[in-house]
Amino acid sequence: MLAIKLEPEFEKHFAELAKRNGHSVDFFVRKAIERLVEDLEDIAAAEEALRDHDPSTRISLEEMRRELGLDA
Repeated sequence: MLAIKLEPEFEKHFAELAKRNGHSVDFFVRKAIERLVEDLEDIAAAEEALRDHDPSTRISLEEMRRELGLDA
């Protein structure tokens, strides 16, 4: 179980928002944490890809179109 402390004003606003949307505060907090974790995983994957990137493997758009048979 996880417990967090929010500023009272924010907690009240959050509870009103949850009520208007027909969900519990827990539902929205869980969704927010899930999205944050997904975003952090995406950022880590992007940073890893940038670290592993070899600029010498770049090709021009024209070369890519030729390789893919998209020359028209």
